[in-house]
Amino acid sequence: MRDDERLLLPLGLGLLVVLLSLAGVVRCQRTPAPELMADMVTGLNGLTNDVARTISSSFSMCIANSEDDWNGAFNYTSDLGFVQDCLNETQGDMARRLCTPKEVEFYFQSLYDKKGEKNLYLHTNINCNRSSWVQGCEPGWACSVGSGPVPIDGNKEKIPPRTSTCRRCCEGFFCPRGLTCMLPCPLGSYCPRATANFTTGLCDPYKYQITPNTTGCGGADTWADFGTTEDMFCPAGYYCPTPTKKRPCTHGHYCRLGSTTEEKCIIKRFCDDNTKNESTAILGACLVGGLFVLLVIIYNCSGQFLTIREKRKARSRENAIQLARQQIKAHEGWKAAKQLARKHVSGMQSHISRTFSRSRRSFRQQPDGLQEAPLFMGQELSDSAAFSAGGTHEISEVNPSVAVDLSSDGGIVAGKDRAAPKGKHRSTNTQIFKYAYGEIEKEKVRQEENKNLTFTGVVAMVTEQQREITRPLLKVEFKHLTLSLGKKKLLRSINGELWPGRVTAVMGPSGAGKTTFLNAVTGKVAGYKVSGSVLVNGRHDNIRSYKKIIGFVPQDDVVHGNLTVEENLWFSAKCRLSATASHRHKVLTVERVIDSLDLQGVRSSLVGTVEKRGISGGQRKRVNVGIEMVMEPSLLILDEPTSGLDSSSSQLLLRALRHEALEGVNVCAVVHQPSYTLYNMFDDLILLAKGGFIVYNGPVKTVEDHFRTLGIHVPERVNPPDHYIDILEGIVKPESGINAKHLPLHWMLCNGYEVPNDMQDELKAMGEQRTYIGSSHGSTPHCLPQVRHAFAVERDRIEQHLSKPKDLSSRRTPGVISQYKYYLGRVTKQRLREARLLSVDFLILGLAGICLGTIAKLSDPTFGMPGYIYTIIAVSLLCKIAALRSFSLERLQYWRERESGMSSLAYFLARDTIDHFSTVVKPIVYLSMFYYFNNPRSSIADNYIVLLALVYCVTGIGYTFAICFNPGSAQLVRIEMSVHLLQPTFRD
Repeated sequence: MRDDERLLLPLGLGLLVVLLSLAGVVRCQRTPAPELMADMVTGLNGLTNDVARTISSSFSMCIANSEDDWNGAFNYTSDLGFVQDCLNETQGDMARRLCTPKEVEFYFQSLYDKKGEKNLYLHTNINCNRSSWVQGCEPGWACSVGSGPVPIDGNKEKIPPRTSTCRRCCEGFFCPRGLTCMLPCPLGSYCPRATANFTTGLCDPYKYQITPNTTGCGGADTWADFGTTEDMFCPAGYYCPTPTKKRPCTHGHYCRLGSTTEEKCIIKRFCDDNTKNESTAILGACLVGGLFVLLVIIYNCSGQFLTIREKRKARSRENAIQLARQQIKAHEGWKAAKQLARKHVSGMQSHISRTFSRSRRSFRQQPDGLQEAPLFMGQELSDSAAFSAGGTHEISEVNPSVAVDLSSDGGIVAGKDRAAPKGKHRSTNTQIFKYAYGEIEKEKVRQEENKNLTFTGVVAMVTEQQREITRPLLKVEFKHLTLSLGKKKLLRSINGELWPGRVTAVMGPSGAGKTTFLNAVTGKVAGYKVSGSVLVNGRHDNIRSYKKIIGFVPQDDVVHGNLTVEENLWFSAKCRLSATASHRHKVLTVERVIDSLDLQGVRSSLVGTVEKRGISGGQRKRVNVGIEMVMEPSLLILDEPTSGLDSSSSQLLLRALRHEALEGVNVCAVVHQPSYTLYNMFDDLILLAKGGFIVYNGPVKTVEDHFRTLGIHVPERVNPPDHYIDILEGIVKPESGINAKHLPLHWMLCNGYEVPNDMQDELKAMGEQRTYIGSSHGSTPHCLPQVRHAFAVERDRIEQHLSKPKDLSSRRTPGVISQYKYYLGRVTKQRLREARLLSVDFLILGLAGICLGTIAKLSDPTFGMPGYIYTIIAVSLLCKIAALRSFSLERLQYWRERESGMSSLAYFLARDTIDHFSTVVKPIVYLSMFYYFNNPRSSIADNYIVLLALVYCVTGIGYTFAICFNPGSAQLVRIEMSVHLLQPTFRD
């Protein structure tokens, strides 16, 4: 205990004593008792206000309301009977017997020594010492200062002489041994006159010896902390409205030690007369049972809400699919009937001229064939998420002469929404699904009619119809692209192009740098040294400026396992499609991707995690690709999308990618050992050798011709890419005897690319030095451009790191507030599906409350402090575990979403908002167990406020650990920090 804290109570008591001494001796003898009492009450109120202001200014951080605390201990105005009795007993001499402020300070300073140890006796003073020991120095006795005036201001620095008219201490006051004055007992204490016990020779209940030279006892002798003067407190089972009155607790109430009033019991029949403490264990047991039932309900019914909603939505979707297929089938039947009718009319006219009839039939049939293809491709291009300067997405109308009414009740006409609502009216789910699946079914029919159509053909037909390809086209060129990590070069002088509307395969042996090449193309080169340039549509723009229309599919399936297939796709579509895209268009986009990737059967299934099995690995891979397809990218990069897929699934995925290419998407994918059928589905091939060199970059149809000129022939019944990769690995030796290490040099020389200086020795060994010298070797004019190019590349690299890339995609995606709403919906679904895990957290927290509430027994000397310390430890550690899960488990998903342009602020705020539910509920769960098994003195509201602040604080600390450290390190730091913060508490 600090010295300034020990002086606080003596100061207050001393000021009270001074107040009671305000009336002079003469006035006390001449003024009637009622007037004297009124003066004391007035002075007491004024003194209380002064002391309250003084205490608040010095100890404001420890005292919420100093006036309330002071009044609760020393405000006797409700019953001043013991003061009146003392005035009568001392015949008006009470003020001369009260301690001065200096005596109060002397008493409380003498209770403990400088080391904080208790003193058995008070120090000597002017009145009680070896040479002077009057009867007032004995415990329970006090003396008067004599007939002179009562010193108020003059005796603050010294103890006044007080040795005359010694008598027993008044009831409601205590007189310490070694002092000859009286101190008032605070409220909550019981200070009656002592009685002599001649059997033991002690004065009950204070346990001091009978006063020498007398046959009786005095009053109370001391008052301090509970451990020293337990007998001075009002006993448990009773309440003491004043220091001289003790009343038993009545039925239905309980009275703790030191009570001034009786408290009502929650369950009255559990509280008999003289009940010391309310037994709330039964109520706690009832709460345990209720909590257990609630957790069981949550554990078993957590997913029912989402399931019911999905079933309702699935019924609308199935009805729309059936209706769309029926109407498409009817349309096909109508087309067949029309063709038969035309043939029949042509047959009736055959008697005029067979030749004329054949020509006429050909002329009449040809427009239908030409008409259907433009309808399909033009409609398909307009249905996709079109990119325009304004960022709008609209579905174009087609020729009404060939439109098909898909809904007899005001449905959708192909390319034209005749039932499109006006104003703010929204279409129903059934209407939207009708439209979406009507378009999808028509696209399937037209795909069959135009199997071999390429993107060039699509452009020609769209141009012929005077339409526009509204999705932006991105052509990516890379010139002399070199990527280094330290002294190791991962890519070496890469040159080539990626064209929109074409599917490019990147192949090569292991360690050739295929994934590194994709990262370099998409600008994910943090920590690498980059030289060369990557051009977008012929301009030196930062590729990161187009990230909103670039889709990157990582090699690992980074998807949300606690969301369904459809929910994963829908979230990506909402956050990454244009903010002006209609809900109808988003539905069409998502449903088209689900259908093209054959995910209809598992659309409502959870993707699953390592711990909880979900869909198959191949389906998970397709979901990984679909997340990027639904945002309708202009450049789609895929890192090994066919790994782990069987042949049929791989072909299904490639068909979906070719469908994207027909929309103008620039598709580039790393593949390993594709089958011959799969290999022929690619348009272009980039073949890399070990060391990061390009061996071939061009159309798939000409790759064999290129290697044939080098004397490399593909044996019969051997897949060409497998044969070339075996040669690059060194497993197969070419028949021509060419060295596989020289294949990159052959490609450079064949295309006129500049050979790096560090490859000159290999060039000489290959015997092609003459060709190279004739072109560029050793010529001074080439040195200056190279220096300028290197300087420009370095300047661009510095600018990219120091400034945020400008958005050149012209796609305005939803803002932070909209994304916050989408994230909020996603996290809510995740929490509902993780309700079982949350129930386990609540169960563990409740069990901790039961154990600590039972073990940490409430003790009056400590006010239950051990229980509170254990509470801080348990709640902190348990709540940090849940906080770590909020961000540690989705780190890969977060980085993928952040790289695609989604808002980090919206992500954090959404998770923090949902976690506030746990922040509010967890203190309730813990206290519902701990409070009713421990029953502390403080109210449950005060406990809840403190625990709420504690949970909020440790949750923020857990967030910090989860963000800054990996999961294992975060757990370790969490425990170490808790131990270090609590070391001072354990030391005390």
